[in-house]
Amino acid sequence: MPCFMHADLDAFFASVEQLDHPEYRGKAVIVGGLPGDRRSVVSTASYEARAFGVHSAMPIVTAVKLCPGGIYLRGNLARYREKSREVMDVFAGFSPDVQQLSVDEAFLDIGGTEKLFGPPGELAQKLKTAVKEKTGLVVSVGLASNKYLAKIVSGIQKPDGFFMVEEGKEEQFMAAQSVTKIWGAGPKTQDELKKRGFKTCADLQELSQEMLVSLFGNAFGAFLYRAVRGQAAETFDGERGTRSMSAERTFPHDLFDEFEIETQLFNISTELMFRLLHSSYQSKTVTIKIRYGRDFSTTSARETFQTAVTTFNELYDRLLALFRRKYQTGCGLRLLGAGLGNLEEKDTLVQGDLFNEESEKERKLEKSVLAINDKFPHALQRGRFFLGDARR
Repeated sequence: MPCFMHADLDAFFASVEQLDHPEYRGKAVIVGGLPGDRRSVVSTASYEARAFGVHSAMPIVTAVKLCPGGIYLRGNLARYREKSREVMDVFAGFSPDVQQLSVDEAFLDIGGTEKLFGPPGELAQKLKTAVKEKTGLVVSVGLASNKYLAKIVSGIQKPDGFFMVEEGKEEQFMAAQSVTKIWGAGPKTQDELKKRGFKTCADLQELSQEMLVSLFGNAFGAFLYRAVRGQAAETFDGERGTRSMSAERTFPHDLFDEFEIETQLFNISTELMFRLLHSSYQSKTVTIKIRYGRDFSTTSARETFQTAVTTFNELYDRLLALFRRKYQTGCGLRLLGAGLGNLEEKDTLVQGDLFNEESEKERKLEKSVLAINDKFPHALQRGRFFLGDARR
């Protein structure tokens, strides 16, 4: 039976805006920037906006041409985080092992939960209903024997979708799919597959792993061999049996600029730290995940410190140092992820940091910022200048 669930909130940012503003419901809502914001891109488009061809990562100026009558918003990240926490709390009621990938998606290990919630398909429907009733939002769910396939099938019947691949039918399911369904294969890769005449996953299933490696290189060839068979083709931060939290970003184009890359890491660190502060856990282990656009190769690293992360500065510094040791300078990034591993219940006292007055002040400040943002969403945000640039 399938034991992994991927739950993905539909058009999350836009859906929150429509939830908070009833007058937006049924209308094209585009979150990311206002008309005239030349450098802004679409973060999320409601399904009404998608009918006009608007999609995420599209320049706002292009979206305005396609959908001039849309409702354009810069968004409210604090509010989105608040709703995300509500949804993750619902997920936690269905599984003791919830791995949050980003603000709007998570994996749930549902192995062993049948006695409580019934068969996987019944559990999925109960979870969808609970999310709707408790948060007002809609989630699509995919069930499969591994996380990679569960992520693919959660998008099969969006919005408000549900799809399950029974164990033993993974390869059969993927054989019927277009190569466009291979999660992780971006536009350039899709073009390359089309040039070589591959239209369906069944076409690629006919090739041996050695042939795929000879055509696409070691990393991507091996990935394709597993992916088109519905196997665990991707690794996700977090080890089975341990508590962890992670966040990652996949970029529509390769990132080369050092400042832009470190800004993305800064944003990921901010998300992780706020989630950590909202939890009852602490962590001494940080992880980095890097994927290069040139050959799809993915590398990761982790480091465990003597003391737990207690402030944003500590987290960002540790992640940045780990990233710089692992990153191949000059290579374009397609994906960047970070995580906190081996989460443990918080100690009453932080050993080794009892007399660090500056850290204690910073912890109190960050908790104050968190409290203010909880009460007045979007009131305070970190500026990267103070952390990344001023200390160099």
